[in-house]
Amino acid sequence: MNIINYFEPKFLLGLTATPERLDNKDIFELCDYNVVYELRLKDAINKGYLVPFHYYGIYDETDFSNIPVINGKYKEKELEEVLMLNKRANLILKNYLKYSKQRTIAFCSSKRHAEYMAKYFNDNKIKSCAVYSGEQGEFSLEREKAIEKFKNGEINVIFVVDMFNEGVDIPDIDMVMFLRPTESPTVFLQQLGRGLRKSKNKNYLTVLDFIGNYKKANLVPFLLSGSDYDIENIRKNRYIVNEEDFPENCIVDFDFRIIDIFKKQANDLLGIEQIIFNEYLRIKEFLGYKPLRHDFYKYVDDSIYFSMKKSSKINILNDYIEFLYKNFELDEDEEKMYGTLAHKFINFIEKTSMAKSYKMPLLIAFYNNGNIKLKLSDEDIYESFKNFYSNSSNAVDMLKDKNTAGYKNWGMREYLKLSRDNPEKFLSKTNPEFFFRDGEYFCLVEDLELYLDNQAFKKHFKDALDYRIIKYYKERFKNE
Repeated sequence: MNIINYFEPKFLLGLTATPERLDNKDIFELCDYNVVYELRLKDAINKGYLVPFHYYGIYDETDFSNIPVINGKYKEKELEEVLMLNKRANLILKNYLKYSKQRTIAFCSSKRHAEYMAKYFNDNKIKSCAVYSGEQGEFSLEREKAIEKFKNGEINVIFVVDMFNEGVDIPDIDMVMFLRPTESPTVFLQQLGRGLRKSKNKNYLTVLDFIGNYKKANLVPFLLSGSDYDIENIRKNRYIVNEEDFPENCIVDFDFRIIDIFKKQANDLLGIEQIIFNEYLRIKEFLGYKPLRHDFYKYVDDSIYFSMKKSSKINILNDYIEFLYKNFELDEDEEKMYGTLAHKFINFIEKTSMAKSYKMPLLIAFYNNGNIKLKLSDEDIYESFKNFYSNSSNAVDMLKDKNTAGYKNWGMREYLKLSRDNPEKFLSKTNPEFFFRDGEYFCLVEDLELYLDNQAFKKHFKDALDYRIIKYYKERFKNE
């Protein structure tokens, strides 16, 4: 970020194969959500850019049901205890020997787990090592040394902890083993991708995934197929994807006992409303404060958001204040605003249609950095539009239309005409309960003056704008 902030390029191009981050930070923000090209796993395999996979879901009788879950993840110490058992290690070794591969990467849950597995394999005459950051153990090697020995055939299996998720180029990897629960779709796909690089003597990647009754185990078939994890549809109708949904020339084989786990998890799914509230609580715990719309939208699990936005009745972002009210999460100022014209105004911002971004600079002018105005002069409108479209990402809307493509040479007259002909005209006609023109001013109704000093109104006004802008950026091209 320091490097990016230092330079002021006329054009910034970002390239990454792993846009979804593990630290909950949004890498798309760096390029203002201007995605030039996107290629997902299924299409990459179908186009021949990656090798197919032969995936085997192997039943693991490990019981995960009593392990505490902290902020969506299993507690490490307790997880280690159930994973570091000779019986389980022998199951892994037995299946490894069955496929007789030369270069295997095995993903573990922790340093102790990686050391344990490396020792077990070495004790059974399989040349192995562990790779992780921090203080090294008896069976660990520094990353570069391990890679060198791995490429030379001096080591057959590397047991890793996170370090090989990205940034490692070893095309000859011919087997990947997942030895810990799949808790993150991003991590799973990144780790799978370590073995999908094309190599001269590799026709496919063998994948061994040891699956027990851990939470969200039934995510795996959806990740392999690239299908959407639709919670409501899974709960009511389906628990697994169809064979034809997987990439071409790929094999996916689940032990029948794993299919039973998938069925049970589908049957045990909570209603979507409870899942959404639990997700809200998870984000609240993660952030350490009550999340508003922008926070929730930024950190919500993709599968939950996909399911939520399919129905306006359950989409809490269509009326976030109502959601907070129903779940007793309103503070004192928010309670004063609930059900009032101010609430309705915030709800208008949440739901107003946005084929283009023209409403945003007008609403930003009203917000006025927290000193909310009820009347906008021509100068107010001009300055807000000019500042908004000085951002190159916002200007994409201007460049797409021949009538606005020359915006860089515009003065006040052109910006005011854009405002009059578009957002002002639309808002005055469709939402006269909030907006009207009074001579040379574009105005909000005077009844909102009662709430100008209400801190909750200011907070939600700003948050609704931030949410609509980030949502517009992220989703504006999806239906084109």
